[in-house]
Amino acid sequence: MKPPFFPQHAVMFLLALAASSAFALSLSDLTSQEASGGLKAALEKGSSVAVSRLGAKDGFLGNDKVKIGLPGVLEQARPLLAMTGRGQQLDDLVVSMNRAAESAVPMAKPLLLNAVKSMSVSDAKNILSGGETSVTDFFREKTSGALGVKFLPIVKKITDRSGLSAKYNATMSQASKLNLVSQEQSTVEGYVTQRALDGLYYMIGEEEKAIRRDPIGAGSAIIGKVFGSLK
Repeated sequence: MKPPFFPQHAVMFLLALAASSAFALSLSDLTSQEASGGLKAALEKGSSVAVSRLGAKDGFLGNDKVKIGLPGVLEQARPLLAMTGRGQQLDDLVVSMNRAAESAVPMAKPLLLNAVKSMSVSDAKNILSGGETSVTDFFREKTSGALGVKFLPIVKKITDRSGLSAKYNATMSQASKLNLVSQEQSTVEGYVTQRALDGLYYMIGEEEKAIRRDPIGAGSAIIGKVFGSLK
């Protein structure tokens, strides 16, 4: 007897149905190991992509979403400073700040991966059932303090090359004592370090959102299975 003949479109329909069924899971259907494995894979992917993009030349300077502008006080004084012939110095400082961030960000990768390893199984399921940036929030909580310590000397080494940076720091030191500016903006290097961290977590967040929107497109079976269960 000849095997039954299925038109090509019928075969494609059955394959699509089988594929959709395979991912028609809920979070409760996953084992703890699957939930933890999927989340850790997503964390590793998101952090690696963010670091590689931001740590390249123009990773900050060429990306308007994370580009580091002048501290608020300097930005407000830009018209006056430009009139006194310091417009080019301001432009050079912006380039210097962004180059400093690009140089510092690669230092983040080991700490980000250590944060992944420290995650417990219960943490994994709690994060997966949280909001669309819950993974990023976890990263920020686990790594921001240590990364700030690592970033600061790298940033300072580069921003110190700007004469305007030194003058800003001297002025803001006095203003900070009078509580006229925030602690974050009291030094160029402190300001850039915080903006570099913000940019890093922002980019990780963008990767997390992309994975949640299209888990299958992440290119990993375990990420697709785990994040597909959240649909």
